[in-house]
Amino acid sequence: MARTVKIFDTTLRDGEQAPRCSMNLQEKVEVARQLERLGVDVIEAGFPAASPGDLAAVRAVAEVVKASTVAALCRASRGDIDAGLEALANAARPRIHTFIATSPIHMEFKLKMTPDEVLARAVDAVSYARERCPEVEFSAEDAFRSDPDFVCKVFGAVIAAGATVLNIPDTVGYALPGEFGPFVAYIKAHTPGIEKAAISVHCHNDLGLAVANTIAAVQAGADQIECTINGLGERAGNASLEELAMILTTRREELGVECGIVTPQIYATSRLVSKVTGVRVQPNKAIVGENAFAHEAGIHQHGVLANRATYEIMTPESVGFPSNRMVLGKHSGKHAFEERLKDLGFEPAGLAIDELFARFKVLADKKKTVSDRDIEALVVGSTKSHPDTWTLDRWVINSGSSLSSTCTIKLKNKSGEFREEVAVGDGPIDAAFSAIDRLIGKNLDLDSFELGAVTGGEDAQGEATVKVSMEGQQWNGRGLSTDIVEASILAYIAAINSMEWELSAMRGHLSADAAARAAATKEGAGV
Repeated sequence: MARTVKIFDTTLRDGEQAPRCSMNLQEKVEVARQLERLGVDVIEAGFPAASPGDLAAVRAVAEVVKASTVAALCRASRGDIDAGLEALANAARPRIHTFIATSPIHMEFKLKMTPDEVLARAVDAVSYARERCPEVEFSAEDAFRSDPDFVCKVFGAVIAAGATVLNIPDTVGYALPGEFGPFVAYIKAHTPGIEKAAISVHCHNDLGLAVANTIAAVQAGADQIECTINGLGERAGNASLEELAMILTTRREELGVECGIVTPQIYATSRLVSKVTGVRVQPNKAIVGENAFAHEAGIHQHGVLANRATYEIMTPESVGFPSNRMVLGKHSGKHAFEERLKDLGFEPAGLAIDELFARFKVLADKKKTVSDRDIEALVVGSTKSHPDTWTLDRWVINSGSSLSSTCTIKLKNKSGEFREEVAVGDGPIDAAFSAIDRLIGKNLDLDSFELGAVTGGEDAQGEATVKVSMEGQQWNGRGLSTDIVEASILAYIAAINSMEWELSAMRGHLSADAAARAAATKEGAGV
């Protein structure tokens, strides 16, 4: 009988720490709900002590997730742990995840602490957390570059203090699989009281070995593996959840290990994370890249047509990947459109199908054929996690090589009022963004702007992704149109709508907190 390893997903924490991968509160909740549907055992929702926004996001995730454990990352300090406990107050299955570095280089140059001081800090943090939370995970940061006997000593002490999970990270992605497996086995064999705790591993991908090292650790007896969707994370990222899940599924008999991931939900989860972070999945990415189940070479096509197993060791359906079975165009009816949505993994009953079909017809008039990628983009673009403050009414661009670019923008606000502005810019898109800034009365910083084509061909839809910021906060926006200027304008407006919604929600939370504090003060004073 195969043993089961737990899947610990840290997309919302380590994944979000990657440059240009920030998510707002509502996006984190949306991803957390999907991770729960995916079947992950533990969702690390964030680092509550990092900022008020992080604490609020962890609290929001903890309030909606019921089946999965929700973890909060905390440094080995009581202040961090208090912030984590506050964020997890309403969690059905809370876990404090506390850490401190154990490698000589980290202790000397980063912590400026002796090994004995590190040991004492670790024990104090775990003891303090366990008195207040039923599950406590302890991580020895940079464990692989640490003295293994010191790691065993620290682990034995924190087990005695109440740790229920011990994490062995390869924090800088330095290990080779032939080294990491034996390292995990050594820790397991030489840590006193190890039978009272589960062993976890957290591998980074600096040398492209995160997944291989994680599998080596599983073979050495690891009970939990830490990973992210699409392999997101610091620097080169973390071990990829989708790759690990399908290795455990496809090679279950050889490894004698399985996990609880609902594999048909993998593709949808990957697409969602890509959408909310604005980070595209590389085409040749294992499991979820657009070429993962594509066959172009004639000999491959012939083999797959004769027997799919000739070149496919897993089916597209097993990971929820769509397959091209029907070409849709302007003559297609609504029923065929709905059936194609089902084939792609979407549930028409949960969509504004009439509006979506109308947008499909408009697109079909502009293109010869509408591909699966086009349909996915339409659906993703129509899914909103919050109401719009602004919508585009019309735009006009005047631009050329011998004159300054000008743009006239007309927007409608949520009250139904129309506003119009004109601006000059270095190009049509700069002029459009400047006109929108004037309309909303805010000066936003454009942190990044990307344009891409949803499919190939001259009639492809343009997909624009922007990241804007103001006063240290950042928001993402995405726009889709066969006109790249319009796609850019829609993306900028989407980012502004996300900003307006989040700032409004934060003002509401602050007002509610102030009212609660006032009520508590009155009650304490006997009023």
